[in-house]
Amino acid sequence: MSVSANGRFMYFAFGSNLLKERLQLANRSAVFHTTGRLKDHELNFGLCEKSGYTAWHGGVATIASCPGEDVWGVIWTLSNEDLPRLDKQEGVNIGIYSPLEVSVETDKGPILCRTYQMMNFHASPPSPQYKQVVCLGAKQNGLPVEYLKRLEAIQTNNYSGSSLLDKISIDK
Repeated sequence: MSVSANGRFMYFAFGSNLLKERLQLANRSAVFHTTGRLKDHELNFGLCEKSGYTAWHGGVATIASCPGEDVWGVIWTLSNEDLPRLDKQEGVNIGIYSPLEVSVETDKGPILCRTYQMMNFHASPPSPQYKQVVCLGAKQNGLPVEYLKRLEAIQTNNYSGSSLLDKISIDK
């Protein structure tokens, strides 16, 4: 894992953790570093076979290797003390996501980051609330307009009940 001497690590977020207020629910030390793209990967939405349920009531984001495709996201720096909380949030302990180290292209050059990939993935559309958080995070952090249009075009499962979005207070 990429840990620096100052006790912080780089984390590449591409799903709900694009939104600062979502990430900081459990990881208060998160500070925006830059945006970047993960080359030769695609963004997918789905569920882990182990767990048919999510707090988002639908598919959540993951990445998959795909030559020629790019996934845009945000690189956050977090305190090493937040690593267990981030892993828990991503369900590492129960086998939902697996951490990986990736090289993310940025305007500051390539940066080695921790990110997460869903294990035993099967496709499932996201809830409108999850998609809203992803799109808000993409806008909040100035991801490319073309990428934002791709995110906004994602079909949802039309879930209309309560979700984790209700716990997030978003700065307007």
